[in-house]
Amino acid sequence: MASDPNTRQLARNRAQTHFKSSEQREDAVRAEIDKERAAVDAKTAKLRALRLAKEAEEKVEAERQAAEKTEKAKQRLKKSPEKRA
Repeated sequence: MASDPNTRQLARNRAQTHFKSSEQREDAVRAEIDKERAAVDAKTAKLRALRLAKEAEEKVEAERQAAEKTEKAKQRLKKSPEKRA
């Protein structure tokens, strides 16, 4: 079975075209995945920053309430002196 050089060239061209289009599709899919991954990473970073800010606010509020409670306790002790026997 002798192959005609033109037939081999046509087969080679078809194969190259097929692989080239396949690579282009794969590149497009990879680019889309990278884009989605970047969006998820950005959303995660934003949510993390919001959570950390909320936790910091809650900590400040808890410290303020603890200081307020301590101050009230000190005032109560000053107003009602203890009776000692």
